[in-house]
Amino acid sequence: MTAPADFAARYAAVHGRDARFDGQFFTAVKSTGIYCRPSCPARTPKPGNCTFYLTSAAAHQAGYRACRRCLPEATPGSPAWNLRQDTAARAMRLIADGVVDREGVPGLATRLGYSSRQLGRILTEELGAGPLALARAQRAQTARQLLVSTAMPVVDVAHASGFASLRQFNDTCRDVYGMTPTEVRGHARAAERGPAGVEAGTVTLRLRVREPFDGAGVLAWLARRAIAGVEIASDGAYTRSLRLARGPAVMTLEPARSEVTVTARLTDLADLPELLARARRLLDLDADPVAIDAALAADPRLAPSVARTPGIRVPGAVDGAEMVVRAILGQQVTVAAARTAVARLVDALGEPLPPALAVDGVTSVFPEPGKIAESGDAHLGGPRARRSALLGACAALAEGTVALHPGVSTTEGMAALEGLAGIGPWTAGYVALRTLGASDILLTGDVAVRAGARTLGFDAPRELVAETASLAPWRSYLMMHLWRAASLEKGQTDARS
Repeated sequence: MTAPADFAARYAAVHGRDARFDGQFFTAVKSTGIYCRPSCPARTPKPGNCTFYLTSAAAHQAGYRACRRCLPEATPGSPAWNLRQDTAARAMRLIADGVVDREGVPGLATRLGYSSRQLGRILTEELGAGPLALARAQRAQTARQLLVSTAMPVVDVAHASGFASLRQFNDTCRDVYGMTPTEVRGHARAAERGPAGVEAGTVTLRLRVREPFDGAGVLAWLARRAIAGVEIASDGAYTRSLRLARGPAVMTLEPARSEVTVTARLTDLADLPELLARARRLLDLDADPVAIDAALAADPRLAPSVARTPGIRVPGAVDGAEMVVRAILGQQVTVAAARTAVARLVDALGEPLPPALAVDGVTSVFPEPGKIAESGDAHLGGPRARRSALLGACAALAEGTVALHPGVSTTEGMAALEGLAGIGPWTAGYVALRTLGASDILLTGDVAVRAGARTLGFDAPRELVAETASLAPWRSYLMMHLWRAASLEKGQTDARS
């Protein structure tokens, strides 16, 4: 459900303690000097004492500290930042990915095509805080997760959260939480604490999720596509390698009903915020399942599927270049055939993981696009046109003429991909779905999509875009239901669901 924009609607959500809006806006209370999530169990403040902010950073800027009772920093991220395609939303995605910590405000501005001054003005007008304040709030949130979920020394928590110094970390904790880091850790509820007995050299914490959450469905999707050496899924867990700013890493994700346990093995602790952001995108954790399910179930043809699988998610990706390779090699072939082709490429060109990071079944990192462009042809099979398209796309990604980072809009990303030789609407749309978090993609040329549409009772599968216009902007989630229906109908796991 989209966060209400007017004061009366927001106040009604706060009065009703409506958890659906947690993370979508924050309530600052003048009489107490604190800010809360909408579902805070404390007595509802008087309307005259309330000010609403879209970001916790804006509340910090206005002088408020986080409520110790409802813990607003523990909420899932706002779905608006994935749904919206404007500059402010794209900036929020990049800030969550740690760009400001790595590249500073100039780097963030360059990625978005603005000067630092222009970007600061846009974000302050739209979100109530500039890029530095937004990044500081992101660091504070990561720090709190680490303080309450791990036994990491405070100095390591500061480094892993992106703070430049221990003093800066201490000051931020006092400003945001009204407590020292040690007090934040001691104040944590027992239910928030991470699992004990984790092996040395790892970081384990929990990410909150909006319910309902079809974590098992996302895990099944990823398991069917797991590439030997890079990823493995078994016993309710998914483990894969990924390349981060300071080196390779390995993460294990274990979805549950209302949270995901993340175990990270990192080259550098400072890469943790980037890893967590990618984990959230991979499992679509910031989606608004109540709004999505309500919209889809309004169509009687979809209602039974939504009832069977509430909280369906669109699996994301940890790297745009990797997803381009997998999408091109998956053109017009089965999932099994695509997996074999990708595994052959990884086996030949993948980068071995350091022994300290490798785990059973995950031993290498997906090859970089430049390496594939230079040496991949010898390890590719299939039609010459497909091989040429793959090598050309990898060259463009390596040169930076095509970018697929979180700050790229869906329209911009798809246009750049379709501008490359051999890449058509299906591939561009599939990459946008998985990499850019596009919520309204419907690949009507996909055989499994059409099969699923027939199974669920759509009369004209090739006219699905027009027939499902009322379901915008959630047709990516519609497509997940169609893929699943096709898979169930055929009694196999080789459909694209």
